[in-house]
Amino acid sequence: MAEDGPRQDPKSPQDARLASLDERLARAQATEAERTGGSRPWEKVPGSKDPGMRILSVLIGYPLGSALIGWGVDRWVGTNWVVLAMLFLGFGAAGWEVWKISQAGRDSAPGKE
Repeated sequence: MAEDGPRQDPKSPQDARLASLDERLARAQATEAERTGGSRPWEKVPGSKDPGMRILSVLIGYPLGSALIGWGVDRWVGTNWVVLAMLFLGFGAAGWEVWKISQAGRDSAPGKE
C-alpha cells in the first residue's frame, strides 16, 4: 500500500539545517517582540482581537443577517421589498461598525499618548 507522503523516522537525528532554521526563527521572534514591546497595537485595546478578522466578519455578517431577517419578514407579511431595505440597512450598519473599529485602532496606536 502506498504512503501519503515521505515521513521522517521519529528516532532519526534532526537535520542540522532544520535546527539552524529553528534557532534563527527563535532569535528573529525574540528580536521582534523586544522591538514592538511584545504585543501588537490592537492587543492593547481591551476585548479586541485581530481587526482584520473583525472587519471581515462584520462586512459579511451584518448584511447577511439583516437580509435573512428581511426575508423572514417578507415571507411572514407577504411583501417583497423588506429584504432589500434590510440589506441596505445591514450594509450601512457594517460601514458604521468598520469606521468604529478603525477609530479604536487609531486611538491605541503607538506614540499617541
